Amino acid sequence: MAKADLTQGPIWKALAWVSAPMTFGILAVLSVGLADAYFLGQLGQAPLAAVGFIYPVTTALTSLSIGLSAGANAVVSQAIGRDQADSDAPIRLALHSLGLGLGLAILVALAFLFGAPTVFQWMGAQDAALEETRAYVPFWSLSFPFLVVMMVCNAVFRAHGDGATSAAMMVLAAVVNIAINPLLIFGWGPIPAMGTEGAALATAIGRAFGAGVALWYAWYSGLLTVCGKPFKGLLSSIRDVISVGVPAACSNAINPAGMALVTAAVATLGEAAVAGFGAATRVQSVALVALFALSAGIGPVVGQNFGAGKQDRARMALRQAWMFSVGYGLVLAVGVTIFADQIAGFFAEGAEARSYAAQYLRIVSWSIMGYGILVITNAAMNARSKAVYSLGLSLSRIFVIYVPLAWLGMWVFGFTGILIAAVAANAFGIVGGLYCARQTELFSPDDRKDATKGVPQPNG
Repeated sequence: MAKADLTQGPIWKALAWVSAPMTFGILAVLSVGLADAYFLGQLGQAPLAAVGFIYPVTTALTSLSIGLSAGANAVVSQAIGRDQADSDAPIRLALHSLGLGLGLAILVALAFLFGAPTVFQWMGAQDAALEETRAYVPFWSLSFPFLVVMMVCNAVFRAHGDGATSAAMMVLAAVVNIAINPLLIFGWGPIPAMGTEGAALATAIGRAFGAGVALWYAWYSGLLTVCGKPFKGLLSSIRDVISVGVPAACSNAINPAGMALVTAAVATLGEAAVAGFGAATRVQSVALVALFALSAGIGPVVGQNFGAGKQDRARMALRQAWMFSVGYGLVLAVGVTIFADQIAGFFAEGAEARSYAAQYLRIVSWSIMGYGILVITNAAMNARSKAVYSLGLSLSRIFVIYVPLAWLGMWVFGFTGILIAAVAANAFGIVGGLYCARQTELFSPDDRKDATKGVPQPNG
């Protein structure tokens, strides 16, 4: 295992060491949803409609696993950074995080198993689509504890500065899932065609495989193993993980909820607008992978350095991450603007839908850097055990800026008004991110240190 002391050496190297591999892990996770939609779409309208009902609910539930992994990263990375006599503290905290995560995951899975049919009926699922959702729920519920176990293990790997192993586990689970997807959905030889139920079973098998390998490797590496006084500080650990995990989970659930409300505003303009908007946001989700990976990398760097009392390094890491977000965002915006029509043509069907998608890409892409700053700052504040600020920042962006302005903009300017609201929401990420970082001691305008210190400079 490639452990790394993130409190030493050039800061940009520490960020890249953890973040770069996570790009592949996040792409692998995104590919699973695309594969499900592709294969189930070949079975007809009902299975594909079921995916539309299932996806927002499972995305919200998955936020719990993200929150718990954020809590685990915060407590473990800070313990690693602290110079203390109790060398078993990181192992003990990792075990506590894993036990808490598994217990909560089982409760959530049972609640979803018995409550999902009612939820989907409230959402409007009927007849064949409702039956398809019911077929999907049991195996997805079974998969959820495995997902949480894998996510917590991955957070522990990253807390030790090992982004490569974390990403490898994500890729492994995704590869297994996608490989057996068509076998279980369509059937092959002695394997019966299971349709929607088969997609859920493939997810469960992939996650179980990933969780099993992650647990084995964490044990083999000595990160989740027998330690002295395993129950020491258990209640304190649970409190610390929950204090980060619950706000972080809510923060991650806010965005899909807000996007559903914005999509409702888009829907008033017709199906073509919805299709174009959906296509453009799918492109955006892929474009944001690099920034999501950086948000996964900033947490361990901030956590270890704050634990070690090196606040200046933590602040410098955040500043350099912001600089990357700005540079990446500008390069991305130029490329997307130039090739907007070609990109829209690849993801959207119909001339009108392609026009809407291209318009979104040309306008909103120039504000992507703001959203990147927001997610990076949120991750840094979570690692700093200041997740309440992350929650407040996400709530404000969605429900104070984006949703109200989207509806107002739609009434006044049509689709362009919704795009203006998206730009305003992303711009708020810059202002809000700077303010919250200052409040949590992650940024100081009086800090005169050069944020490019340690970054390779061109010759001459």
